Amino acid sequence: MAIQSEAGLENNLINQLESEGYERIIIKDESDLEYNFKKQLEKFNKTKFSDSEFKKILIYLEGGSLFEKAKKLRDQFELQRDDNEIFYVKFLNKKEWCKNLFQVTNQITVNGKYENRYDVTILINGLPLVQIELKKNGVELKQAFRQIQRYQLHSYHNLFNYIQIFVISNGINTKYFANNSKLNYNFTFFWKDENNRNITTLTEFASTFLEKCQLSKMIAQYMVLNETSKSLMVLRAYQYYAVEAILERVSAKLNGYVWHTTGSGKTLTSFKVCQILSQREDIDKVMFIVDRNDLDYQTTKEFNSFCENSVDGTDDTKSLIKQLTGENKLIITTIQKLHHAVKRKDNNLIDKKDMRMILIFDECHRSQFGDMHRDITDFFTNINYYGFTGTPIFAENANKDKTTCDLFGERLHSYLIKDAIRDENVLQFCIDYVGTFKSRVKVDIDVEAIDEKEVMESEERLGKIADYIIKYHDAKTYEKEFTSIFAVSSIPVLNKYYKIFKNKNPDLKIATIYSYGANEELIDEKHQRDYLENQIKDYNEMFGTNFSTDSFNEYYVDVSKRSKNKQIDILLVVNMFLTGFDNPLLNTLYVDKNLKYHGLIQAFSRTNRIYNDKKMQGNIVCFRNLKQRTDEAVRLFSDKEATEFVVVRPYEDYVKDINLCIDRLLRLTPIFEDVDLLEDEKDIAKFVTIFKNILRDLNRMITFVEFSYDDIKITEQEMIGFKTKYLDLYDRYVRRQSKEKVSVLDDIDFEVELLRRDTINVSYIIQLLKDLNPKDPGFDKDIKHIHDIMHTSHDLKSKAELIDRFIQQHIVESDGNVDIDEELPNFFEKEKNKEIEEIIEKEHLSQDKLNEVIEEYEYSGKFYNDKINESFIDDLGFLERNKKINLLKTKIINLVDKFALI
Repeated sequence: MAIQSEAGLENNLINQLESEGYERIIIKDESDLEYNFKKQLEKFNKTKFSDSEFKKILIYLEGGSLFEKAKKLRDQFELQRDDNEIFYVKFLNKKEWCKNLFQVTNQITVNGKYENRYDVTILINGLPLVQIELKKNGVELKQAFRQIQRYQLHSYHNLFNYIQIFVISNGINTKYFANNSKLNYNFTFFWKDENNRNITTLTEFASTFLEKCQLSKMIAQYMVLNETSKSLMVLRAYQYYAVEAILERVSAKLNGYVWHTTGSGKTLTSFKVCQILSQREDIDKVMFIVDRNDLDYQTTKEFNSFCENSVDGTDDTKSLIKQLTGENKLIITTIQKLHHAVKRKDNNLIDKKDMRMILIFDECHRSQFGDMHRDITDFFTNINYYGFTGTPIFAENANKDKTTCDLFGERLHSYLIKDAIRDENVLQFCIDYVGTFKSRVKVDIDVEAIDEKEVMESEERLGKIADYIIKYHDAKTYEKEFTSIFAVSSIPVLNKYYKIFKNKNPDLKIATIYSYGANEELIDEKHQRDYLENQIKDYNEMFGTNFSTDSFNEYYVDVSKRSKNKQIDILLVVNMFLTGFDNPLLNTLYVDKNLKYHGLIQAFSRTNRIYNDKKMQGNIVCFRNLKQRTDEAVRLFSDKEATEFVVVRPYEDYVKDINLCIDRLLRLTPIFEDVDLLEDEKDIAKFVTIFKNILRDLNRMITFVEFSYDDIKITEQEMIGFKTKYLDLYDRYVRRQSKEKVSVLDDIDFEVELLRRDTINVSYIIQLLKDLNPKDPGFDKDIKHIHDIMHTSHDLKSKAELIDRFIQQHIVESDGNVDIDEELPNFFEKEKNKEIEEIIEKEHLSQDKLNEVIEEYEYSGKFYNDKINESFIDDLGFLERNKKINLLKTKIINLVDKFALI
């Protein structure tokens, strides 16, 4: 098969769209675009606009951000015509989307910072709403994505800021994504058929997704404007099919459920269902129902982020009854509150029991399988209900309960965990079973096979597990770049763990959260609430908050926020946060409790949300024998062959893969210095591609507890050398590229995100300093290597100038006769004191008070404003003092970071 060029793909696509009913037009530049827009807008609105009227429309459309323009597109403009009459200008038909006007053009030239020509543009009612960028066969799809990023930076303006959807294709692979000011390749999607088969070729994509009515429907009905992030979102194919299936069942007055794996965006899907149904005149109420009180706040917040003030969360039963009998059409509540409402037999509610109501259940198992569900469905006489779940209840995991099918009826659409992993919508799991069962490290920790309560909860066993976590936590979380949850078997065990961690005093921020019963058994003459009260007190000291068990709901929200902000390293839980908690920065789950079936998958799935290139899997560390139960759960919620697909391969496989890549690398460039000798761009491109694959494997391997550079065919220092050269090439060919030019390197992608987690730290640099010898013929090269590492490492850059001076003053001048362990700390301390004196003199501060502030920050990482306030000698006004306090905090943070040697 002949390779298709960009021009060939472009011509074929234009011809295909024209044959499918698009009007093919020629638009050379922005003036042509504006002229065509006027003609199409007049035709769409069945009127004529004078030049002055059209100018008013353009002025209206010009203002605002991408997000605000997306709102304008879906709204109407109140135009005061030349005769002073009011005319409402429409830009998009949102209800009868097939009645919009469709055109296609190519190679529009736009002059921004640079001159750019866009491949294929689809116009709806004259506005450019879809932009398609093409690359020839064989070129990485990311290059088309990068090109759109460049266009966005350099030339997208005026009417091009109304683009809603981008499409990228190399003919063989094709993806789509929503337009936003911050684009992320992780949120580009394949279109699919109803059976989750990816539609990848440009030809098939054009005949399905780009079909006129389908495309217009996606823009009019299947995009969401997120009010919190002020961003556009477009539904993925499986979300679209689920919504369509429910809408069809509502019309037929039949129930059903949707099985979409945990982490695949069920909240967005369910919101879109609720939003569309709430706009239908034949429906009185749409209720979104969660099954746990602690999810009420989170889901309300998410729904309101999709549509501001769309949901008024119900705080109590009386408030819910008021909403059910009032004007609110869309309601979010818990099943417990709805059950209480129908059991109260309120006369006002009884009068409304025949209203047409749709119930949408989030995670449609657990509490729906009892009297509550029956009482609710018996009370209302004209309802249909639909469930969303990532882990349905089947006969195998029903535990004497009814199955999801028994309760909700037919399954309407499925999107399983294997589908989501394949599409890179969620991550695989990397599971360590620590103990006597399939132990990856020699740690004597008893596991569930013994299953004696006394042994499993013994201080000795729990202490060993705590030591293990402390030892490997940094490796699992990429030096705390991500956060973790530790799920334990009971509240008493959690309290034991908390005490153990507190006594060991690791450099970890640990918090707890659990719900206590009013009449629980006393433990050591203390109630569970007393333990939690003390733990919240520690939390308050750690974060400067003021919570208690009386304000548990507020504490819950704060814990959730701080976990999502990486402020909590390990969150100790029993059951809370193991379902419904969506935190992309959580990558590790420690498990010391028995889990099975849906509970196991739900808990594991807290870790596998997509975040960036570095987060390659969700890490699960099991201190129980859960291997068989994991395999059973994966088989039940995917298929029999899915286990190896859902769980990452063994460490040995990655060792084999990385060494094969290293063999190829060393054949191309035997030492990292030889990268500078590569002159042919094809060889440079080959180096980038090979080393990128090495980085991908290395980033996976680092999280395995058995990882060692001894398993790799190059040393850690050589690896860092190659990383430095890789960054040099990126800097030369991408970051410093002042103008677009044709290059072989345009066809590859530098994944610099993979470089941002290095095992390079101060200790590593100190070791390199110890190895320096001025008498060695390679001394200058060694110094340059240290210099390059310091300047390319984000964490070490602030120390680079200091280390350079230390090398000159203490290694070069002493001819290498220096005790690094003694001289380097002394040098840092001396230089630090110099900078402190400069700050004192410049800001007119008390030396003793400032030293107290710095020592407190070095010890606890905290600032106390009253202490900082006392360090100022001068009398300052309120605003000036606050400004200086904030400035001084920044200087102290930079100072401590710069001179830290640990």
